Amino acid sequence: MARTTRRQRKTTGRVMHEYKHGELDRGRGGGKVKSRKQAIAIALSEAGASNRQSPKQKRKARTRTTKKEARGATGQQEREGRKSVGARPRRKKTAKAAGRTATRKATRKTSRKTTKKTTRKTTRKSAKRVARRKSLTR
Repeated sequence: MARTTRRQRKTTGRVMHEYKHGELDRGRGGGKVKSRKQAIAIALSEAGASNRQSPKQKRKARTRTTKKEARGATGQQEREGRKSVGARPRRKKTAKAAGRTATRKATRKTSRKTTKKTTRKTTRKSAKRVARRKSLTR
């Protein structure tokens, strides 16, 4: 099965939430969705992750859903009076935590550089050895 993006997982989760709370409607004025399988099919279709659609149809469905979520017109948003979809945004890091990660990244970069240099040197040396052996055997 193909991997889904974070956005697709959020949309799928939102649609399944609507289904669980009895808010998921069938298309064009129909009643509520009662089948779990149907809810999953709608969720994948809205997220643009369905195997039954062409790439063009997936793109179209994804843009339609994105616009609907931006307007706040999904069943969940209307019912719960929210503007955003899915989980709350990530917390911003404190200055202390940001400093720690910056230090870690810097040490990683330096260690990578040193390993690259040593591997280059060893490969050059081995190449010279091979060349010497070939010249001696001739």
